[in-house]
Amino acid sequence: MAGGLDIASFAVFAASQVGTPGPANMVLLTAGARYGLRAALPFVAGVVVSKQLVIWPLGFGLLALGAQSPVIFEVLRWGSAAYILYLAWRIAGSRIVPGEVGSAPGFFSGLVVHPLNPKAWAMITVGFTQFASPGAPDWEVAASIAGVLLILQLVLHPIWCWGGERIAAAIADTPAERWLMRGLALLTVASVAWVLAKGG
Repeated sequence: MAGGLDIASFAVFAASQVGTPGPANMVLLTAGARYGLRAALPFVAGVVVSKQLVIWPLGFGLLALGAQSPVIFEVLRWGSAAYILYLAWRIAGSRIVPGEVGSAPGFFSGLVVHPLNPKAWAMITVGFTQFASPGAPDWEVAASIAGVLLILQLVLHPIWCWGGERIAAAIADTPAERWLMRGLALLTVASVAWVLAKGG
């Protein structure tokens, strides 16, 4: 136990969430497929940092506010799901275009991914409510959660992006390209539907 958090147990849980398909990982996979890992690295960095934008507001009072007014989290959940579904629609109609490096999304584009990712909100809320010691200061718990997730994301998010690059290298400018992009879009939709169903 460190910082009021069961670090080992939370790390196992968090790895299962950060490493498996979800809205953020589908967006990273798509970025890798379209632009390659090197060009998408600023975007990957933004996605990594963006989870901190969820952790700290929860640690400094949003979690307590949400307990008093559950509608806040419902609005966040459905609003963020709508945004991710919009991204899925964009993915479905996109193509892997060689030489498109210049239009790769940047760091600030990555910053919006996790604040608008229902899976991130659910995972971090579970961290605060299931893995923290009773009575532990929220800021200590937040610091521990932030550290664990930062390490996991620095390892796992680039792997998802690189995976997209490898897949794209094999099928760019082939008939399979269209099916890849549609498949990624469907996986994104499915991941959002799963998170919403689990949360509901």
